[in-house]
Amino acid sequence: MKKFRGKRRYFRNLWREVEEGYIHLQFDNDAWFDFWHVHLDFFGLGDYSNKIRKEHIKAQITLYKNLLKRLKIFKKPYQSWIYLDLKDACMDAVFIHTPNPNDDNFPVRLENVNWNPNIPISFKGLIDLCEFNVGYDTAFEFGGGYLIQSKHQGVQLHTNDSQ
Repeated sequence: MKKFRGKRRYFRNLWREVEEGYIHLQFDNDAWFDFWHVHLDFFGLGDYSNKIRKEHIKAQITLYKNLLKRLKIFKKPYQSWIYLDLKDACMDAVFIHTPNPNDDNFPVRLENVNWNPNIPISFKGLIDLCEFNVGYDTAFEFGGGYLIQSKHQGVQLHTNDSQ
């Protein structure tokens, strides 16, 4: 990878997008989400540096917390989570999913998840385990990665017996 120039501006814009960019999402009675998601590290810059990856993960967690605050007033059931891909940082995303007219796929239940994984050292200081459930997904469709979900809000991705 070439030298990452404009890093300060890049992260200033990323944090502005996290703080202000998703306030347009509507959480009214007509709203629904069919695996809505956003990739903050769209170019996969976190693959080249742990420091850059950590900054993107911090931004994803902040975005997730901001969305959770807004989802408190949402009257419909919902699921929301963060996905951190181990092989490709550009696949990291924040998700919202609700009952929707596109498909009868709510709630999502993930079967191939270990909800008591060893968390990589590079992620440990970023994830508050009192606030979030963390799982490791080995399912083919995700290719292996970590799921982070609020313990206190939304419908869980796991069944009680899989935790």
